[in-house]
Amino acid sequence: MNMTVKVKKLREEAILPQRATEGAAGADLYACLEEPLTIAPNQLVKVPTGIAIELPDPHMAAFLFARSGLGVKYGITLSNGVGVVDSDYRGEICVGLCNVSDKPYTIQPLERVAQMVILPVAVASFAEADALSDTERGSGGFGSTGQS
Repeated sequence: MNMTVKVKKLREEAILPQRATEGAAGADLYACLEEPLTIAPNQLVKVPTGIAIELPDPHMAAFLFARSGLGVKYGITLSNGVGVVDSDYRGEICVGLCNVSDKPYTIQPLERVAQMVILPVAVASFAEADALSDTERGSGGFGSTGQS
């Protein structure tokens, strides 16, 4: 499925999202920084990308994921797990990062800091109910179906 996402540069030096390979699910997002930003161990930071987007459909959203190399090699991951950019948001996309390692890491200007994947979203209605249907699992959660 191909689509065009409009991208507005909010700063001249910003880089538009880019997929590294034809098979890449996500498009890289770049740190739009004037100078390097060091993230101390256990520190949280908000990294601007210098861009805003317009998704072509209200049933789509942009999801921000960590870059595996930053996470595995340096302990730099998203502070909110997965970022969600709603279809009606028009502000700057910022990436919340945290350093879960024991060493400082320095983000360089225009470094790739996250990846953005555009996915369909099922729009649900919610209705209060007095009872829910029974299932084999029932209310078992958090490891109730086995250790692995």
